[in-house]
Amino acid sequence: MHSPNCALCQPDDSHNVLWRNDKLRVIDAEDPDYPGFTRVAWNDHVCEMTDLEPPDRRHIMDVVWLVEGVMRVELMPGKVNVAQLGNYVPHIHWHVIPRWPLDSRYPDAIWAPMRERSPEQLLAWEVFRERQYGLLTAYHASLRVALNSL
Repeated sequence: MHSPNCALCQPDDSHNVLWRNDKLRVIDAEDPDYPGFTRVAWNDHVCEMTDLEPPDRRHIMDVVWLVEGVMRVELMPGKVNVAQLGNYVPHIHWHVIPRWPLDSRYPDAIWAPMRERSPEQLLAWEVFRERQYGLLTAYHASLRVALNSL
C-alpha cells in the first residue's frame, strides 16, 4: 500500500538506489557532508516498526545491521549513527550515518548546528571528506555483494 502524499511512497530516488527487493530498498542519501550516509526504506507505506510482522521487522533490521557492518569495513568511520525517526516522513526508513571526529558537527547529531572550527580543522575535514568520497564506489560494490547474499 502507498500513500499519495508520502515522499517515500512516491520516491524520486531511483538514481541512487543501491539495492532493492520486494520489501525494501537501500539508498545512497547523497549527503554532501556525510559521504556514505545510507538509508534503508521500507517500500510500503508503514509508519511504525511495530506495524510490521515480526519476520519483516527482522528483515529490515538484518539489512540495517548489514549496511552498518559493510560501512565499518569499507569507510572506517569513528562511529556509526543509526536512527529511525519519521517525524517529517511517517514511513519506516532507517538512517545509517558514518561519523568522524573531523566532521563539522561531531560529536553532535548531524542535524545540530555546525560546531565552531578553526580554518585548519575545516581544511582537514574537506581533505578527509574528499578522500571518503573516493571510497564510495568500493563501499557500494561491497554493499551490493553482501545484500545479494541475504
